[in-house]
Amino acid sequence: MARVSLTPPRTRFLRLVEWYSKRTYGKVLDPARALAHQPRVLWSDLRFEQSVAKWNRLDPDLKALAEMATAAAIGCSWCMDFGYWVSRERGMEPRKVQDVPVWRDSDAYTPLERDVMAYAEAMTATPPAVDDGLVAGLRDRLGEPALVELTAMVAVENLRSRINSALGLTSQGFKDRCEVPGAAPAPDAASVRE
Repeated sequence: MARVSLTPPRTRFLRLVEWYSKRTYGKVLDPARALAHQPRVLWSDLRFEQSVAKWNRLDPDLKALAEMATAAAIGCSWCMDFGYWVSRERGMEPRKVQDVPVWRDSDAYTPLERDVMAYAEAMTATPPAVDDGLVAGLRDRLGEPALVELTAMVAVENLRSRINSALGLTSQGFKDRCEVPGAAPAPDAASVRE
């Protein structure tokens, strides 16, 4: 349950944000509603996210895996839900998206993807537990510009996930919209015996 109301004063700015959110995502994002209680915070967040969206030195799949591994480490169900939907919309392999919370036990990932998720978790730990060997390996394979972007993306996702978790924001059902439409449900044991 959200720890702030998701019905902030309906300013002109909030109405514009709601319109854009519905048009882009099919619904109004709860983080926008929560931040709208302090319009300057919401405005700053939107401008910041627009800037972050222009970063382009890191492979988008690696970026998504880093964001989701960070959200999973923090326990932000809203970020996991939205991240799953965004990644699937972009065409990421479903198993890679679905296995993020258990990535260490999954064979869905390349060694580089595993290192990216390990780095995200190490950065997210308090205090950060990043080691020189992991950074050196990532720097060699990604290059310094992409390593810097990866580091910044993990920090950005820490900001997002910690705000959402602290405010009690939970899944809005984005993942449910990724499932195959019209797929028949699996038969239950009783119907199989008949």
